[in-house]
Amino acid sequence: QVQLVDTGGGLVQAGESLRLSCAASGRIFSSAVMAWFRQAPGKEREFVAAIRWGVQRTLYADSVKGRFTISRGNAANTANLHMNSLTPEDTAVYYCARGVDLTSTPFLYRDWGQGTQVTVSS
Repeated sequence: QVQLVDTGGGLVQAGESLRLSCAASGRIFSSAVMAWFRQAPGKEREFVAAIRWGVQRTLYADSVKGRFTISRGNAANTANLHMNSLTPEDTAVYYCARGVDLTSTPFLYRDWGQGTQVTVSS
């Protein structure tokens, strides 16, 4: 089982940017999918973005399209989420996940990070 460690969360003001990183304990194979989800207090876990590792095909939630970018990091086992033009509605705990299908369905992802808090003030 792959261990995932999410980092990069913090407190920012509306309109600012933040980059989250997800480091996997082992190699991320080209067929794998890395994704980010988020969960705000009292709400269900929500899909944010995903990337198929080898071909770098991406999938985004409509709510973040054009503002967030998921990418492979400089390190071979790192996935990043670049978040621009943040709004208070983006406040949540963000989780990295690994699966095999490029999908927005949480239960299809097998491995999860511990989460990192992102708070956007108005």
